[in-house]
This record gives sequence, C-alpha cells and structure tokens, in this order.
Amino acid sequence: VSVGNICRSPIAEAVFRKLVTDEKVENKWMTDSAAVSDWNVGRSPDARALSCLRNHGIETAHRARQVTKDDFQTFDYILCMDESNLRDLKRKSNQVKDCKAKIELLGTYDPQKQLIIEDPYYGNEKDFETVYEQCVRCCKAFLEKSH
Repeated sequence: VSVGNICRSPIAEAVFRKLVTDEKVENKWMTDSAAVSDWNVGRSPDARALSCLRNHGIETAHRARQVTKDDFQTFDYILCMDESNLRDLKRKSNQVKDCKAKIELLGTYDPQKQLIIEDPYYGNEKDFETVYEQCVRCCKAFLEKSH
C-alpha cells in the first residue's frame, strides 16, 4: 500500500507476483496493491513505474484502487511503504471488527535495513529504480520468511 497506488505499491505488487510465479507458489498467494487515498482510483501506474518494470521484464495491468475495509479481513498481510501509510492503515483497521491483517512496513524485511521506501513521484527514473531494487530485496526476504 502507498499513498496513490501508482508508483511504489504497483511496483511492489508486480515484483512479488513475479517472485511467487518464478518460485511456482503463485497459487498460494493472493497479491494486490492499493492506496490509502482515493486520488488515482482507476488509473494505470505512473509511466515511469511501468517503464522501470518493463526494463526488468515485468508487465502489469494494475489499476489503482483504494484500500477497503474488506482488505483488513481478507489479507493476512498489508505491507506499506512509509510511516504515513502505516498510520493511515492502522487508523482504518481500528474501524474494522475482525481485522486479521498484520500491518507492517515492507521495509522491515529489507536486509539492507532501508525501512522507508520513499515516494519517487517527484523524482526521476533513478528514484523509480531505487524503489524497484528495495521492493525486490524486501519481497524476496518476506517470501522466504513467510513460507
């Protein structure tokens, strides 16, 4: 989960999807990404995010969506990009009766200890590449830890 679901979270979703497919465990995972805001609902990911993924041989057809109350009851994990997302998600989860999702920063899984995955929206291609690399490290570590 990220603020708008057009940069960081669709990159993380696409990276994780590729990892579980490569490991042949995709049938064990339901993977999605979402936003805490409703700003971009229905929009494709940022062109720079799509370009970054394509450079790594990954495609995505994701459309931005906002986190729903059902997400807190459906997903085992809701992983987000920064403290602001974490605060927003914890506040939303308090309004859900049977919240089963464990809400964490994706960066807690980073072997390089980069806790926050910074928003590249106002940056350049290099910033999107940094997000991609962080997502690969974190998603690999998360996958290893969780199965």
